Amino acid sequence: MITYDFLLKYWWFVMSLLGGILVFLLFVQGGQSMLNSLAKKEDEKKLLINALGRKWEYTFTTLVTFGGAFFASFPLFYSTSFGGAYWAWMILLFCFVLQTISYEYQSKPGNIFGPKTYRAFLFINGVLGTFLVGVVVASFFTGSEFTVAKGNITGLGVTGTTISRWQNPLHGLELLASARNLCLGFAILFLTRTMACLFFVNRLDHEALEKRSRKFTLYNGVAFVIFFLLFLIRTLLSEGYAVNPDTKLVYMEKMKYLHNFIDMPLIPVFFVSGVLAVLYGIFGTTFKPGFRKGIWFAGAGTVVTVTMLLLVAGYNNTAYYPSSADLQSSLTLQNSSSSHYTLSAMAVVSLLIPFVLAYIFYAWRALEKKRLSPDDLESDGHAY
Repeated sequence: MITYDFLLKYWWFVMSLLGGILVFLLFVQGGQSMLNSLAKKEDEKKLLINALGRKWEYTFTTLVTFGGAFFASFPLFYSTSFGGAYWAWMILLFCFVLQTISYEYQSKPGNIFGPKTYRAFLFINGVLGTFLVGVVVASFFTGSEFTVAKGNITGLGVTGTTISRWQNPLHGLELLASARNLCLGFAILFLTRTMACLFFVNRLDHEALEKRSRKFTLYNGVAFVIFFLLFLIRTLLSEGYAVNPDTKLVYMEKMKYLHNFIDMPLIPVFFVSGVLAVLYGIFGTTFKPGFRKGIWFAGAGTVVTVTMLLLVAGYNNTAYYPSSADLQSSLTLQNSSSSHYTLSAMAVVSLLIPFVLAYIFYAWRALEKKRLSPDDLESDGHAY
């Protein structure tokens, strides 16, 4: 029989993997943030929009899947974070809503707002959406201001019964006051811009845009490395939210996340490998004129790196969603998860995930056997 502890770790791995895939697919948002800086002419801008427009559904679908899976596997996190830090989440989700309408309506006949308005929406989604993802993820390490009355769970349906309460009136916007949160926010922003440049180099048949994309790969890649190192070093040297395996009490432990890397030796091996793959994709594209596969190295490296980082946040007796207002309200894999039956049933369904990923990869490759050029847009009946 599959143990409950195994299911908890399995589902945290699934959530971490989905998080890694989501961050990789955010290259669409990164590209949207550079429409005006990369493109100098209208036809160039239209080419970038159409290259990204063929991929935005992947990002949006992964985001919805990530949220739904988190709700099903760790419902207390969902209610605590989404119900408490709602300003951060609402702004983030609103950014993605702006994206969904912008691609479809910017070139519609009778568009009273004009394409510039919808392109501005894409820019907002590209900058603010990716930045907030980084800020929210960073709170898994820095903590948030909430309390949880777990005893009230049995009183659901009773008037006035509340399980969790957010202790800051800014309801999530206070996360912007943490320098470490800001560092990861900017790191994710510049990472997505870097991967967008790599994607354009791989995907577009346009000499001028390719040349600019290679140059911007270096600019954004260096900025990403700086902000990511600032976040990583500060996190490894700071106190972390540890859980006593016997009493389940949460306490502060010096260099907890560094200890997690040391105690789980496979994770740093994969983590370093992921980082090196990202760097290879960046510098290979920058300094090798004929190198076009940087997106695949950096993309795979991003998925692995983010997955390992999230595993460190939840494994090895660690509170993955810590409370800075009340340590004992911190959420762990054990105290915030669904029942054994629910996790078991979902585990069976999750076996289909590799087949879904294989189909996505097949469809991606089948639809892009040749690089995209301005001439292709003339014959495309669904150009954005």
